[in-house]
Amino acid sequence: MPTTSHPRVEVVLGDLTEQDTAAIVTAANESLLGGGGVDGAVHRAAGPRLAQAGGALAPCEPGDAVATPAFDLCPPVRHVIHTVGPLWEGGGYGETEVLASCYRRCLAEADRLGAESLAFPAIATGAYGFPAELAARIAVETLTGTPTAVTLIRLVAFDAPTRALLAALLGDLPGDLLGDLLGGSR
Repeated sequence: MPTTSHPRVEVVLGDLTEQDTAAIVTAANESLLGGGGVDGAVHRAAGPRLAQAGGALAPCEPGDAVATPAFDLCPPVRHVIHTVGPLWEGGGYGETEVLASCYRRCLAEADRLGAESLAFPAIATGAYGFPAELAARIAVETLTGTPTAVTLIRLVAFDAPTRALLAALLGDLPGDLLGDLLGGSR
């Protein structure tokens, strides 16, 4: 399978379950049975067979990723890649390495599946408490620095501050506008 170190990375504000990509990533828990936040939204959109398929593959350890069919998600989405982010415990327990592993393992799963386009949420920044700015930096650095056959990576932000943060890290948003959107602090 051919690989490239430079997939196109874009940032959008929107609903992960409505992306026009071959696969989407969900920020799962170890049981892969569904949860809250983005994982709950993915499970609702994909239907009950997603939990059945995920449960058959569980447990999924933090930093790892596994794939299932997309079931009731609208085409072209054919696969859901489930990854378990780290619970933020202050940064001294390898959380940054685990989060980077989530992104690398998702790319490896996409490559294994032949998925040329992949949409990601902000992994571990919700209930798992990972600081948004650090998580965004890890996402951008890992995704732009990991060889993959994926040609399009879409970072799907749930809110405007996350979108601004990701766009600034990709060089698509002036830093002063980022500061305004984040309330003057970075």
